Parts: sequence; C-alpha cells; structure tokens
Amino acid sequence: MQYFATLFIVGYNNRQVKYERFIVSMSEENTQKWYRTRYIVSLVACILVGLTLIASGSGKAIGFGEVPGQTAEFVGDVLPAAFINSTTVFIIYEIFIPYIFPAAELILGIFLLIGFVPRLTAVICIPLTLLFMSNNIWSIMQGLDKYPECACFGIWEELLGGLTPVQSLGYDIGLLILAVVIILLYPGVFLASREWLTKPFKKADVNQAKG
Repeated sequence: MQYFATLFIVGYNNRQVKYERFIVSMSEENTQKWYRTRYIVSLVACILVGLTLIASGSGKAIGFGEVPGQTAEFVGDVLPAAFINSTTVFIIYEIFIPYIFPAAELILGIFLLIGFVPRLTAVICIPLTLLFMSNNIWSIMQGLDKYPECACFGIWEELLGGLTPVQSLGYDIGLLILAVVIILLYPGVFLASREWLTKPFKKADVNQAKG
C-alpha cells in the first residue's frame, strides 16, 4: 500500500512539474507573441506617421518660403497682441513657419521611419499634431468657402489634389491616435531605438570588452 502511495505521489509530482513547465513555456510563448504584436503594430504606426510628416515637410520645403494663407491668419488671431511686433512677425512668418516648421516635420518623420527613439519622437509629434488640429478647426470655423483646402502638404497638393480642413482634421486625429499607439506599444525602454540602429554599437562594446 505504501509502495503504491509513493508511486502516486511521485507520479503526481512529475505531472505537476511537467504542468508547471508547460505553463511557463506557454507564458513565454504568449510573451513573445505579445512582444511581436506590439512591435508590428508600433512599426506600422511609425511608418504611417513618418511618411505623413515627410510628405508634409517636403511639400512645404519645396515651396520654399511659402506661408499658407489660413496659417498666417490663424497665427495672427491666436497670438496675443502683446507679442505682435516687427521682430516676432519676422521670426514667425519669415523663419519659423516657412523653414523651421517643415524642417522639424522632415526630421521627426525620418526619425520615425528609421526607428530612432520612436517613443520620444511620438511625444514631440503630439503637440505638433494638436497644432495642426487647432489650425484646421479654426479654418472650419471661418467657413469652407473661405478656406476650401488646408494646404497641409504644400506643393504635393497642387500635384495630387488637396484635403479639405474637415478631411485634414480627421487625418490629424488619426495621426494623434497613432502617436499614442507608438508611445504605449513600442517595445523596450522609453529611449529605445530600432535594433538595426543599436546593433553596431552593441558589437563595438562586445569587441572592446574582449579586447
């Protein structure tokens, strides 16, 4: 009797060990699947937002110095009167909007596309997107007859057709959601970059450690 009891206990313990190993293996597999899903979803979001910013920035940069009419009026309306003087007008309308803004869009778009600190880049994109949304909401409030197109993509709109402020606002909401997706789902630490960017540095560190 004691012999059979011992066999039962040993058999149960073996089955329990196998079950726990199975649970652990399943957990690891699920973790890998979740990691892969996060990577794919965040990668798609990075590509979509990155391409949009590159298209928007390049279209404005090719226009070289052009300032959309609704953007000029929008800034004039929302900027406090105390800040309006010859210096601020020159900086905003002659430097910031025509040159710095498109350059910032291009840089952020390239960073997202190549996977350089995507989370931090997405965080910076959020106030930029909110600014786009504010501009489009203001344009809608002025009337679609006055501003039938948003001029968001610069010269590309002349070649491929433009978006109305309503369409552009919907697009901006989509970009905002994608930016949040990148922040929440991109795997790794906050300042993590895509593996192909960091791998050469890791190899260099290994070689230095061996040396």
